[in-house]
Amino acid sequence: MSQRMDRRDFLKTSFALSTAASVAASGAGAGSSKPNASAKDESGGPDSDKMPHGEIAGQQFSRLILGGNLINHYTHSRDLDYVYDLAARYNTEEKILDTLELAEKHGISWLVADPLGCQPTLMKYRRERGGDIRWVMCPHADPTKGIENYMEEAEQLVENGASALYVWGVRGDRLYRQDRIDLIKQCVAVHKGLGVPSGVGAHDLRVIEACEEYGVGADFYVKTFHHHDYPTAPEPDEIEGPYSEIPGYWCRNPDRTAEVMEEVDKPWVAFKVMAAGAIPPKSAFPYVFNNGADHILAGMFDFEIAEDAKIAREAIAQADRSRPWCS
Repeated sequence: MSQRMDRRDFLKTSFALSTAASVAASGAGAGSSKPNASAKDESGGPDSDKMPHGEIAGQQFSRLILGGNLINHYTHSRDLDYVYDLAARYNTEEKILDTLELAEKHGISWLVADPLGCQPTLMKYRRERGGDIRWVMCPHADPTKGIENYMEEAEQLVENGASALYVWGVRGDRLYRQDRIDLIKQCVAVHKGLGVPSGVGAHDLRVIEACEEYGVGADFYVKTFHHHDYPTAPEPDEIEGPYSEIPGYWCRNPDRTAEVMEEVDKPWVAFKVMAAGAIPPKSAFPYVFNNGADHILAGMFDFEIAEDAKIAREAIAQADRSRPWCS
């Protein structure tokens, strides 16, 4: 995270801003939880401005989703500290508003963002520009210190306008290591109790395996996925944990990830698909869609959106996959 804020201060600030209108859920057909139709059906072809969508818990999600790290000026730039300042200087509030507007123009209907820092700007976008892009957000409260605190933050996020919630990937990894899958299940139930789609995020593949084994009941998963064919990829002896900033990798074993997800019949939102900028979209997007992901989460500056959206539409239209679309 690029900014740190006391959780109570965050909730207080968020509450003061919560007069912004929340977005109503987009109506997908109530009877179909796993359409069999090809992702091409809603696209109009790779040259169309329409972005294919898939259904998750009754809502239509664009298959390309805007990542929120750059909105919060976080770049995963390894030891290049100046890049964080550069991103902050470039991505002013006005530039972020323009970025959101461009994303919607190219059919991107969802944003996944860390709630600490960006909510006021997102609310301003809805209030002043009439934007419809929806938010997927992750509460930061630690459920090991009381599920009530987690519930309080989740309620505030939904009140402020979040249309879906998921267990933060860092939190999911930690809860797995603490052998607290029961708390992941409780967090998922909290989200569902608020009437929004509920997901679980993870860098560690074992989180997904455990959630499936113990019936956590998530509506979708947010799991890292990228190949290792890039110049700064880790050597085999450098791969120790689920992810690492130096050498930069966020998916420890992409082949194993694809294999496990092949057996999971819930929608899969893949993130860190470009290994934090190390893999070009023309390589990253086809790889991810071909190997089973249903949606891609990609951080993009404004000048990248048009080209990235085109690449995503083409990758979806030409996808050659054994895993069926699960959304």
